Amino acid sequence: MLKVKAGDLDKMGLLFERYHRSLYGFLFHMTNQKEVSEDMTQNVFYRMLKYRNAFVGDGEFRTWMYHLARNVLKDHAKKTIKNGAQYDIKDFEERIGGSTLADEQFEKEEELNMLEKALGSLSTENRELLILSRYQELSYQEIAKILDTTEGAIKVRVHRAMGQLKSIYFKINV
Repeated sequence: MLKVKAGDLDKMGLLFERYHRSLYGFLFHMTNQKEVSEDMTQNVFYRMLKYRNAFVGDGEFRTWMYHLARNVLKDHAKKTIKNGAQYDIKDFEERIGGSTLADEQFEKEEELNMLEKALGSLSTENRELLILSRYQELSYQEIAKILDTTEGAIKVRVHRAMGQLKSIYFKINV
């Protein structure tokens, strides 16, 4: 990113190749909308170019990237609230299967759906913590930098969020 900041914009392609999948995964887990997540991923990379001079380089690039992603999510939430939630059947097409699944596959998908439902029931803050720590595999230290708090606070908050997730999951599963 320091090379991009210095004017070597071709390096942005390398950053995109390296980080777009994990960034998309984070955004998808936060929104559960494929097209919206793809658009937001592009928006994050656009903001990286636009605000490249704001990247200082004293921290890790991923921390800065997720900070931008959180801002894009906040902007999207404001826009969605302002315009009212809009859902399209196409957003759910990939979740509706057209073929018969084997029992094992069906059970696994049911468990994943229940887990996704439980994750969606958490507060935005707790869902974000679990996605960053479990799905994106960021360290507690990296998450603390993104959220501008201490590593100890993140450990406690993740532990509590996991407890809430387990509680919600088992209520759904009963």
